[in-house]
Amino acid sequence: MVRTGIIAQKMGMTRVFNEEGVHVPVTVLKVEGLQVISVKTEDHNGYNALELGWGNAKIKRVSKPLRGHFAKAKVEPKRKLAEFRISEDAFLQIGDEISANHFITGQRVDVVGKSIGKGFAGSMKRHNFSGLEASHGISVSHRSHGSTGNSQDPGKVWKGKKMAGHMGDVRKTVQNLEVVFTDAERGLLMLSGSVPGAKGGFVFVSDSKKISLPKEAPFPAALIGTNKEVKEPLVDDLKANDSFKDEGLSPADEEKTKDEQK
Repeated sequence: MVRTGIIAQKMGMTRVFNEEGVHVPVTVLKVEGLQVISVKTEDHNGYNALELGWGNAKIKRVSKPLRGHFAKAKVEPKRKLAEFRISEDAFLQIGDEISANHFITGQRVDVVGKSIGKGFAGSMKRHNFSGLEASHGISVSHRSHGSTGNSQDPGKVWKGKKMAGHMGDVRKTVQNLEVVFTDAERGLLMLSGSVPGAKGGFVFVSDSKKISLPKEAPFPAALIGTNKEVKEPLVDDLKANDSFKDEGLSPADEEKTKDEQK
């Protein structure tokens, strides 16, 4: 039982207070116009997945192939597209819009995003190396990383060797973050702690892989327009409306009733 994840935009960080009055730092994520664009099936594509689109994009910024892709799904052009693997019982219809209530308070989620790029960095900043000694013959190499290879055999630097280089701007995953608050009306999702990426960047939020899904979580998804309670109007509310008329009384009887009430 694997549900689809969601695409969200990082709005920034703030804090909220719990029932005990303790402040909790949270990251605010925005869920806006999140619709199903296409469906991938195991028979046709070799795997089960849903392609989701976030927000609305200007048509002039969308390529012609993507315009046709959105037109086929009969949805507005989207700013961000992503694909999420699902199980066979978690399919949704094309055009369905997912709500921020897809996750419930207290649930644990995994967040994937691209970390903030920090440019070229040395080994001490990038990999937390201790550096060389401050004295004992060390003159200009205090922050260097030292030896990088072996002798003539193998005579090369191994792939993945920790050295100075481009720091950040890589795909990162943070696991088991707690959902602190959800607001479906404003499309907000608050997670405890920080998530990768800068303000305005997109992240992918999915159910935790290490902690089981709560029974109260909606399955296969929380859709906009499907879980709203329909309340019948009260008779008093109807009478307060000018358009309400009691069909059982004639105009003459209505005047008599008004005179009696006076």
